Amino acid sequence: MTVRVLIADDHAAIRSGLRLILETADGLTVVGEAADGASAVTNARALRPDVVLMDIRMPGTDGIAATRAIVTDVLADVLVLTTFDLDEYVFGALRAGAAGFLLKTADAPTLVDAVRRVAAGEGVVAPEVTRRLLTAFARAPEHTEQEVPADVAALTEREREVLAGLGQGLSNAGLAESLGITEATAKTHVSRVLAKLGCTSRVQAAIRAREAGLA
Repeated sequence: MTVRVLIADDHAAIRSGLRLILETADGLTVVGEAADGASAVTNARALRPDVVLMDIRMPGTDGIAATRAIVTDVLADVLVLTTFDLDEYVFGALRAGAAGFLLKTADAPTLVDAVRRVAAGEGVVAPEVTRRLLTAFARAPEHTEQEVPADVAALTEREREVLAGLGQGLSNAGLAESLGITEATAKTHVSRVLAKLGCTSRVQAAIRAREAGLA
């Protein structure tokens, strides 16, 4: 299956470079480009890509707002690719529903792999960003049983185990191995957990898991 990608970045040279990287990789094709967030939303609605490669700082509608609009309307999965790893951008993008967050320092193989993984339904976060996320959660006060959000508490025992696995960054295959179930069953559980929690991506669910003290 060919993965259709939309590139959103306000620098034409960067868009050209990303297009070159993606279109020389097997199974990836660039279906369009956007120079700002508003155009990214419009083009995502018209072109229906599988993945939007989204910059954060763009004129007008920024990448975070564009990500929220694209994810809310279920137009595509969003992989944020930015120069900036400031906490406000990292958390803003992931809470907006981005399925992944990479820095522009990532090499071509890492970028291509991330696009493929996001298209396959997995979450991808740059190692530098992962460390900061874990540090932030480690500094947060621990939750008691009474503090667990009602929607998390309402999950079945198996669903909470799946949510905990997502909080540890496990893929569907990793969840299957950890829980002794098939990968297809793991995928079904993940879909149900996302729906029950109102999460639009595995990364959002992972954040919820850590906030609830499950991971």
